[in-house]
Amino acid sequence: MNTNTWQHADPEMALRGREVIHTLTTAGHEAYWVGGCVRDELLGRAIHDMDLTTSAEPEEVLALFPHVIPTGIQHGTVTVMQDGHAFEVTTFRTESGYTDHRRPTEVSFVKDIREDLMRRDFTMNAIAMAEHGERVDPFGGEADLRAALVRCVGRAEERFEEDGLRMLRCIRFASVFRFRVAYNTWKGMIRRREGLRHIAMERVRVELEKMLAGPDPLRGLEMLGRSGLLGCTKVPVPWEQCDAQALKEIVQLPAELRWGLLLMSCRLSSEAADELLRAWTFSNAVRLRLVHLLEWETELISHAVAIADNSNSRDSDPINDEVLRRNWIRLLIKLGKDTASDWLELHKTLPSSFRGLPPWVEKHVKKIAELANSWTQQAVVVRIKDLNITGNELVQAMNRPGGPWLGQMMERLLQAVACGDIPNETETLLQEVKRVMSSE
Repeated sequence: MNTNTWQHADPEMALRGREVIHTLTTAGHEAYWVGGCVRDELLGRAIHDMDLTTSAEPEEVLALFPHVIPTGIQHGTVTVMQDGHAFEVTTFRTESGYTDHRRPTEVSFVKDIREDLMRRDFTMNAIAMAEHGERVDPFGGEADLRAALVRCVGRAEERFEEDGLRMLRCIRFASVFRFRVAYNTWKGMIRRREGLRHIAMERVRVELEKMLAGPDPLRGLEMLGRSGLLGCTKVPVPWEQCDAQALKEIVQLPAELRWGLLLMSCRLSSEAADELLRAWTFSNAVRLRLVHLLEWETELISHAVAIADNSNSRDSDPINDEVLRRNWIRLLIKLGKDTASDWLELHKTLPSSFRGLPPWVEKHVKKIAELANSWTQQAVVVRIKDLNITGNELVQAMNRPGGPWLGQMMERLLQAVACGDIPNETETLLQEVKRVMSSE
């Protein structure tokens, strides 16, 4: 078997896929690679998995291979395991009755590959390829790929009515591939955008994550803003608040921080962002990371404003580095070193005009960003559990029961050690507690 058909797929995966197709065709069935793997090969993009389609019905596929998982057998899909590689194999089918605007309620198996391709979303995904590379392309998908065009198969309004998520997939493809959207496809999307209200937020989020992680997220965000799609989801995004200038350097950020910049550009408080991220079904880890980032921004800027405004001659007064350092360390203790690192990454991408700060305040923020890494390195202890004394030891040493005083004292010790006022040594920490208690 010749594997030259595939230049952008793992050779072993391509070989095993060809074996599946060969087995099906030898048994008298039609079989093809289809969808994303064919599209990506034609685009010269890396291929990570391969889907197959066949005229064989699921029971016939089950009978031909020793290791088959009936993943979606009621809709004609099974997963064939071939020497450690998994291939979704779906029977040629037509679909109807999309009552939930997402999944078909009626599936009919057919024998014509063209009928199967007709049900697919975009022409670029409606290309099938046979065992030796011959392609079936009834809707001009290859021509649209050459023209860098996202175009629906058939009538766009029907495709989007069947599955509302396709509207976000349309913009995601246009963004990731840097394609245009065909005029009639765009118009159909605008007319059917209210259908997004039927789509689970988890699925919406996944599409946006893929788009934001792509090479040109600004393109996708601009199209989302122009189309009004995000205002039609179950949990709308306050897009009208977005500051487009703040997003100019979004591509410089790692994918996970691009959400932080997007939330900040919408000028959301940490509380509002927390509510939105919960509704959008983000994991707790990602949600807390982004919420802490917004908290850091709010508290740091508020403190910088307060410090700068307390200066008598604002522009000419020297900056009190020590006051700024101690506030930075306070934030390190409260929100952690990872959040500090995230804020510094984000700060580099924000235009100075975004915050709208007076020059004398902006000068303080710039100073913080310049010195922050050295301040973080100096603060070797930022967690209570890293103090060389425990709450139990304090209770015993002071011979008094625990209570609010204990937590307050541990926090006070942590701040003092983190700022370098006292060493992290048990005896010194005890002496400091006794000094504070006697003075109070």
